[in-house]
Amino acid sequence: MKYRIIADSGCDINQASGEKLDVTIVPLTICIGDKEFRDDHSLDVENMLNVMNASQIAPKTACPSPGDFMEAYEGEEESLFVVTLSSKISGTFSSAAIAREMFLEKKKKFIHIFDSLSASVGETLVSMKIHKLISQGLSELEVVKGVNRYIQEMKTLFLIDSLDNLIKAGRINKLVGKVASVLHVKPIMGGQDGVIKMFEKNRGYNRAFKRLVEIIGEIGDNLEEKTLGIAHCNCLKRAEKFRDEVLKKYNFKNIIIVSMNGLSSVYANEGGLVIAF
Repeated sequence: MKYRIIADSGCDINQASGEKLDVTIVPLTICIGDKEFRDDHSLDVENMLNVMNASQIAPKTACPSPGDFMEAYEGEEESLFVVTLSSKISGTFSSAAIAREMFLEKKKKFIHIFDSLSASVGETLVSMKIHKLISQGLSELEVVKGVNRYIQEMKTLFLIDSLDNLIKAGRINKLVGKVASVLHVKPIMGGQDGVIKMFEKNRGYNRAFKRLVEIIGEIGDNLEEKTLGIAHCNCLKRAEKFRDEVLKKYNFKNIIIVSMNGLSSVYANEGGLVIAF
């Protein structure tokens, strides 16, 4: 099968270790005050974080246009598999779907769009699953069926070190957020049916870090058959420490560590971790 995987820039594929994955990235746009950043390979994430943390204005993000996806759909490949951020938190799935309808009016090609129900390294794992099933010789429809099953079973968790952006964006009440910051509350967020919700609150980062390791065993099963993905925002050593702690308790088939692109970094902020399995 001559195929290509396409994903929005919520998919973090900058590999720090492990897998190599060829994915065409369609970038989102990040706006911080009067500054605009395109979330592509040229983005200096550390500089963007500095601008973001110095600003009193909440960052805003804009999904790719249907035209951006139309351009990505061009090419010789007969089969395209598209992975997007959860449709509950971003308009990228809708944009990709509109582009698909427009594209198929003029050209014949297999295009399937997966709503990852996740973000960050969750999208990465979905992309890896597509590649794996195709390499096993499965048909297009068999790949779709297998990947949809994988998405439904996948767990995604976020450990946020800084609440600043959540407060700026109004996702946390300012007074509540200020009290939480003073008390060093570190939230663990969880993806449920494509919606990111509060999973657990912990006092202090070390406690939250330890709980995140424990939660894997509480909500996961058949871990020896699964890959754990860890995405970090400018904190590789922290991600590696998390991997090492996981290895002491669980026998994952594989563990990969990736650095976050701009979109994931906006919400996780510096020091944040996202895991999926």
